[in-house]
Amino acid sequence: MLTTRFVHGAPNWIDVGTPDIDGAAAFYGALFGWRFVPGGPEVGGYGLFQLDGRTVAGGMQTTPEQGPPSWTVYFQTPDADATAEAVRAAHGSVVFEPMDVTDQGRMAILGDRAGVPFGVWQPRLNKGVDLVRDPGSLRWLELYTPDIAAAAGFYHKVLGWETSSVSFPGGSYTCVNPSGQGEDAMFGGLVPLDEDSGETGDPYWLVYVEVTDTDATAARARELGGTVRTPPTDIPDVGRVARLADPYGARFAVMTSAAR
Repeated sequence: MLTTRFVHGAPNWIDVGTPDIDGAAAFYGALFGWRFVPGGPEVGGYGLFQLDGRTVAGGMQTTPEQGPPSWTVYFQTPDADATAEAVRAAHGSVVFEPMDVTDQGRMAILGDRAGVPFGVWQPRLNKGVDLVRDPGSLRWLELYTPDIAAAAGFYHKVLGWETSSVSFPGGSYTCVNPSGQGEDAMFGGLVPLDEDSGETGDPYWLVYVEVTDTDATAARARELGGTVRTPPTDIPDVGRVARLADPYGARFAVMTSAAR
């Protein structure tokens, strides 16, 4: 499961790029109770989303040249430069070269073999988000990709991920966990990009936020100008999920986890 005891290859940060950071802050604030704390000029206005004083995500205003509005997932690395080189060797791409973020850490934006952007974070003072799994925080991740085997091989080479298969009626689901941590450390899944999954178009990473009521959250997102891309749906032994988008088109999902 997700934890803030971050290890190599585990997700340790998420952020949203949006054309209107004030509007996005109002949307996510009303939806999840997040408070946006903008940063200073030394970080280009990049700010933190906080829930009861604990950081759950980041966000910044972006331009069309920087890509469409979207959520980005970052994974822990002990050496951002070495990971960037590993991505090149595995036929991925380096979108933004490794760089220091003041004294907080070192980051890079990379691309996998299918062109899906993701980040890596080499922590210094900032170890990552303060909260996961609780309502209003990151719960799960999914990579929608045209080739699961190729994606699994790529992320194993660059981040050491291990995969396992979970069967369900009519198919199977590929889960991922950090190297050597076992299936108890699963934090996400690899999903085919096809009509069966309900996702077509460009491959991408989907962020899931835990909520107390998926139906109410989906309805509230619509009221706030967002989009319900997939209506609330029960997944046996997992919970109730819905895929949404904010008013600017950044895709995300919510889930109310099943009782364990």
